[in-house]
This record gives sequence, C-alpha cells and structure tokens, in this order.
Amino acid sequence: MKREDHGYETVIGLEVHAQLLTESKLFCGDSTAFGLGPNTSVSPITLAHPGTLPKMNRKAIELAVRMGLVCHCEIVKKNYFVRKNYFYPDLPKGYQVSQHSTPICKGGYITIKTASGTKDIMLNRIHLEEDAGKSLHDVDPENTCIDHNRAGTPLIEMVTEPCINSSEEAFAFMTGLRKLVRYLDVCDGNMEEGSLRCDVNISVRKTGEKKLGTKVEIKNLNSIRNIRRAIEYEEQRLIRCLQSGETILQQTRGFDAGSGTTYPIRDKEEADDYRYFPEPDLTPFHLSDEFVSGISKSIPSLPEEKAREYVTRYALTENEAEVLVEEKDFAAYFDAVVKHTSHYKPAANWMLGPVRSWLNENKTEISSFPLHPGQLAELIGLVESGKISFSTASSKVFPVLTTDPLRSPGSVVSEMDLAQQSDISFLQPIVEEVLNKFASKVSEYKKGKKGLLALFVGEVMKRTKGKADPEVTNQLILENLKSK
Repeated sequence: MKREDHGYETVIGLEVHAQLLTESKLFCGDSTAFGLGPNTSVSPITLAHPGTLPKMNRKAIELAVRMGLVCHCEIVKKNYFVRKNYFYPDLPKGYQVSQHSTPICKGGYITIKTASGTKDIMLNRIHLEEDAGKSLHDVDPENTCIDHNRAGTPLIEMVTEPCINSSEEAFAFMTGLRKLVRYLDVCDGNMEEGSLRCDVNISVRKTGEKKLGTKVEIKNLNSIRNIRRAIEYEEQRLIRCLQSGETILQQTRGFDAGSGTTYPIRDKEEADDYRYFPEPDLTPFHLSDEFVSGISKSIPSLPEEKAREYVTRYALTENEAEVLVEEKDFAAYFDAVVKHTSHYKPAANWMLGPVRSWLNENKTEISSFPLHPGQLAELIGLVESGKISFSTASSKVFPVLTTDPLRSPGSVVSEMDLAQQSDISFLQPIVEEVLNKFASKVSEYKKGKKGLLALFVGEVMKRTKGKADPEVTNQLILENLKSK
C-alpha cells in the first residue's frame, strides 16, 4: 500500500512453499502422511546412506505442471534437477535436490481482488524441490532433536515478483492461492501443519523512487492472518528507520504472533553461494506435448468458473456464489444437494445459513457434516412445498437430523406433528377469534396502522403452535379485516 501520508511506499515479494499431495516422497517410496511418529517414515534414501540412488516421482511433476498451467506459466519441457549445497542440521544429504536455471514453470500470474479492484500478481517462477526435515527445540531441554519424516517430501516453491504493495494484497494473494491449490488437489493448504508456508521479502522506498529499498525477509509465517500482521508491523518499522536516519540492515527476521512484532534472526551481508550443479544421480527429463496436454484436460472447474456457473445456472447473486465456492468441499456439497432438488436458491440459503452456522458452532468442516445431501434436499423440499415453515425446519427438524442423521426429514415431521396447517376450515375460526379479541387493534389497523397485521398473524401462530401456513394465514386475515 502506498504510504502517501509518510511519503513512502511498500514493495513486497512472496516465496511460498506448498507440499504436494503425493503419497510418497519426491525421490523414494517413503510415506508423506502427516502426524506419524518421529523418524518412522524414513528409509536409507531419505537418510542419504552411501550407495542409495533417487528415483523421480511422476505425480509430483504432474502436480507442478498443473499448478503452472492454471497460473498461466510457461512450462519448461526440457528440464533437470540440481544440487543446492548448504549445511542444515535436518538435511541428511548436506544438500537439497532442487531446480535452478530451469524451473519447471516460468513467469505467469495470479489475479487477486481487493477493495481497490483486481490486480495480476506476477510470478517469477514455480520450481520443484524436496523438503528438509524438522528441528525440534522443545522436546529435550538440552538438545535439539531431529525428525526426518518430512525430509524428501515434494514441494513446489512459488516466487512472486516484487509487485505486491500492501498487506491487503498479500492477504488476497495467499487466500486465493490456498483456495487454488485445494481446488486443484495440488496441496491441502493446511498452514498449521506446515504444508503451506510463506516467507515475505519486504522493503520500503520513497514514493516515486524506482530503486528498491534494502530488503528484509520474514521467515516461516504460519497463517494468512499472521502474514498480514507481520507486513503491517514491518513496513511501519522500516519507515521509522528511514525517517530517523537509521541504516536498514538486510536481515532475516521472525514473527512473534503473541506480540505482533518481528525480531532479527540473522544479518545477511550478501547472497548465499549455493554452488548449484546438475544432480548426477538423476537424468534430465523431457515433458512431451501429450503429457502437458493430458494434464491440462484434467484440470477441474476453478472457483471463479464455478461462481459464474452458479450465477448463470442457479440465479444466485455474485456474493452468494463467491461464498459458496470459498472452500472446495463446501461447493462440492452444494453441487451434491442440487442434484436432488431444483430449489437452487433455497439450497444456497440453507448452505449459507443453517449449515454454515452448524459448522461454525461445532468448529468443524463440511466433511464432518452428518446429513447426506439428499436429506438436506428433502428438508428443503418440505419447506418449499409448504409442508412445514422454514422456521420449523431450521429450529426443530434440522437439530434433530444433525443429532440423529439416520432419520429422514419426513419421519421427524410426522413424529413431532410439525406439519404446517393450511386448511382454511381449520384456520378460519382461529382468525376470527384473534380479530375479535383484538377489536381495538382492528380499528387502529383500519385507520392506517398496517403494521398491526404482523400482530394478528403472530397471534394465530401462537394458537396453532407455529403450524399455521403463514401465507394462507396472512390472506385469511386480510379477507376478514375487509368485512370488519
């Protein structure tokens, strides 16, 4: 965001690591499952024993290409892996197998939407590499422990150009990116589990200057909210440094989520020399046109496309459609519901109303929602056919079904005697009784206080324990008032 009030502007580039949804690691058959016991998903290849040889994971390459195609990248078909040499305690080989001059995807962009409008966030590259293990500093009071389970897990690293200018844009980019990788089944997007991680490169400069300011890197941000908070803190810190005449050090910083502040980890005088050279144990690989074309044809409907479909096919508003497609599984559940009913708008209202409220109250995802889509469609049908009111369905039937999902909506309505009463011969005497009891209010109504109609309807509802059909009741009351 341009800080016109300070005369400075912020320039941000993001480096995002996404663990790919493969069953095995990038160069061996060890499992990539999360949550296994420490050092149980390892083999001689993961641990870099002498004489072991890696073998490429075809699925990882497919997922990287899939991401690149959706991000409008150039797919680099003649390719190879390199060794990136650096010492890290949880990198068993002492080097990382990655890509350097030939990233599998070059260029591209992701379009974001903010209050200021839409903007293309340009990508420099997407490349494949293996993850390192994990250092654990809180297991032993005197020693750092190492868990190698994550070592060798396939990653894509997405590097943006320095074209992001605010925490809002960074937030929108990461929100859109997480949605995208989930829709594509490229990554599960769980930042709390470390499968989606982000580093922020940030600098500030005087408004209008072309030269970038001294860059600071904020490492390992573990939530989209914290990415925004870290940027907002750091841009203000950098501006204060410039205003006071301090020299900004090029350094790596961490983020303390508790205090909302960044702190220095190490200074960085110059770029690291990783001594890249081609990985001698892996042959170069070539991606055929047929291979890339096959991946392109397998790409599912993306959020924007689904939202447009919901607007045109189901007559939903743009806002309703955008909220429905926010999470892939949530949209998939809605798709399943409308296969059982043609009441599209009410189905959307139920998803965005009672269903989402239930998920929020129970702090869970749609995958744990107990009702089958067909059950929800049946409940919607009971409301739309006038058998029960929405109020009865949402406040009485829905809670029973979520507690006992083996029951059908129809059986719950029958057993609880909740069927809506629309028989005029049943309702007419009750309407007359209400209007007679509130004769003075009837007089006020006839003098112009039309809001009293709600009072009469409410009284009929009380006497029928909420079972009176609101539409029929309303019409009956109006007809009776004419004769008063």
